[in-house]
Amino acid sequence: MSCYYKAINVLEHCRSYWNAASFNTPTSYLHFSTFRAETSADISFYFKTSAPHGVFLENLGNTDFIRLELKSPNVVTFSFDVGNGPVELNVHSPTPLNDDQWHRVSAERNVKEAVLQLDQQYRQVRAAPAQGHTRLELYSQLYVGAAGGQRGFLGCIRSLKMNGVTLDLEERAKVTPGVKPGCSGHCTSFGMYCRNGGKCVEKYNGYSCDCSNTAYDGPFCTKDVGAYFEAGTLVRYNLMPEVMSSVSSMDGKDFAQSLPTDMNLTREVVTFSFSTSSTPSILLYISSRIHDYMAVVLRRNGSLQLRYNLGGLLEPFTVDLDQRNLANGQPHSVNVTRIEREIHVQLDHYPSVSYTLPEASDTHFHLVKTLFLGKVFEIGPIDPVLIEKYNTPGFVGCLSRVQFNSIAPLKAALRSQLAVSVSHQGKLVESNCGASPLTISPMSANTDPWHLEGGADFPFNEERVVPDGLNRNSTIIGGIIAVVIFTILCTLVFLIRYMFRHKGTYHTNESKGAERSESADTAIISAEPNFTETIEENKKEWFI
Repeated sequence: MSCYYKAINVLEHCRSYWNAASFNTPTSYLHFSTFRAETSADISFYFKTSAPHGVFLENLGNTDFIRLELKSPNVVTFSFDVGNGPVELNVHSPTPLNDDQWHRVSAERNVKEAVLQLDQQYRQVRAAPAQGHTRLELYSQLYVGAAGGQRGFLGCIRSLKMNGVTLDLEERAKVTPGVKPGCSGHCTSFGMYCRNGGKCVEKYNGYSCDCSNTAYDGPFCTKDVGAYFEAGTLVRYNLMPEVMSSVSSMDGKDFAQSLPTDMNLTREVVTFSFSTSSTPSILLYISSRIHDYMAVVLRRNGSLQLRYNLGGLLEPFTVDLDQRNLANGQPHSVNVTRIEREIHVQLDHYPSVSYTLPEASDTHFHLVKTLFLGKVFEIGPIDPVLIEKYNTPGFVGCLSRVQFNSIAPLKAALRSQLAVSVSHQGKLVESNCGASPLTISPMSANTDPWHLEGGADFPFNEERVVPDGLNRNSTIIGGIIAVVIFTILCTLVFLIRYMFRHKGTYHTNESKGAERSESADTAIISAEPNFTETIEENKKEWFI
C-alpha cells in the first residue's frame, strides 16, 4: 500500500513540476485569486523565452505591489512596495536569458530580508529597513503575464509556486484566449515544414527555420541558392582547418590518425544541380592531402562521369552515370551517397542506382582537404586526366543547391563576408537559375531501362527511348494512319484534276447539212426526223 501512495505522490509531483502555460501575445495573461503575502512571500518558477523582456507576474494594492519581471535579456528584477517606497532587486546573468532555454527564478520576501536568485547561482539579498511597514497589502487579482499595461511575458512558464502552492496554469490556460496549456512548442506540429535539412527554432509566437547548414534559403529552406559561372570561375572551400594543414610534419595516414574523425570519411553525401550547354568541364572536385579524391565531371559528349580514388589506386574507379547529352541547357540534379564501398547515385527523378568500389579501394576518404566547384586550381597530388581533359576552359553555366555533408560551399561563397573558409576566382553571379523545374518528361515503363526485363545496363541508349513517352506500337499505328490519310488525299487530287481537265473550253456537234440549210432550226429538223414530235410534246406540256 505504501508503494501505491509513493507512486501517486511521484505522479503528482511530476504534474506539478511540468504544469505549464505558453503566452503567445504581449497582452496574454492568466489571473488567479489575490496573493496573500502580508508578512512573507515565497515565489519560484521556471521560464523560457526568446523575447528580450516581459512581466512574469504582478499583484497590486492601493499603493503596495509585488512584481517579477524580465527587465532585459540579462536582468531579472524583483520589486515590491510595502508602504515604505519601492524596493528593487536585480540579478544579472553573464549570458542572455532569452535563449529559449529553461531558467529558474526564486524570490522571497519576509520581515527581515528580500532575496532574488537566478538559476541557483546568481543571487542578490536586501535587508529590510529597521523601521517601517512590514505587511504587504494587496487587493487586485494575481496576474501571470501582462497586466496593467505592462510589457507582457512572451514564452513559457512552468511549475509556478506561490508560498508552497503550485498554481494550475494548464487548467486556467485552457479557457483563456492567447494562452495555451503546456510548452510542447510549435516545432512539434509545424517542424515538418522546415525542408532540406532546415532546423526548426521555437519562437514565443511561432517558429522559424534555421537554414544555415543547408544549401537553401527562404522561410522554409526551400529557395535554391545558385550562381552563374563564367569560363574560368571557380569556388574553393577549405575543408581542412588551416591550423591542421600547417601543423603537421607527418605524412599520409599517420597524420590522418591524429585528425578529427570528420577529416577521414567513411561516408559522404554530395548533392547539387547544374545546367549548361558547354562541355567538357569539372562540376565538383574534392581533394585530399594525399592521393584520395572524388570528382563529378561532364564529358565532351555531354554525359556525366563519377570518379573515385580512395587508397591510392593506379586507376580511379569511374562510373559513367548517363550516356545522354546532359549539356542541353536544362537543369539536372545529382545525388551521390557513399557508405564505405557502397555508392548510390540518383540523377534527376530517375531511381537510384548502386555501385560498389573494388576490393583494392580503401573505405576511408583520408584527409579531405579542399572542395572545388567549376574548375580546379591546386598544388599537390591531382589526377592529370582531370586537368588535361576537363579543367579547360572551366564550367560555364549554373550551379545551385550544392552541399557536401553539412557544408554548403556555394552558399558560403555567395555570403563570403560570413565565411572565412571559402573564396572564389572570376566572376560569380548569384542567380535563381537552378530554380527552374525539370522539363524532362518521365520515362514510360516500356522504355525505362530500370524496368526492362533481362536486366538493362545503366546507362541506357537514348536512341531506344521514343520522345514523349510513346511506345513502339503507338508509333507503328500512327505511321499507318498517316499513310492512309496521304493515300486518300492523293486520290481526291487525282479525281478533281480529272473532272476539271476541260475547264475553259467547249465542243459543238452541229448537224450534218447545216451549211445547206436556210437556218439552224431547219438544219436540226432535217437532221433529226423525231425532233418535230419532241417539240410538239413539249408544247403540250407547256400549255398544261
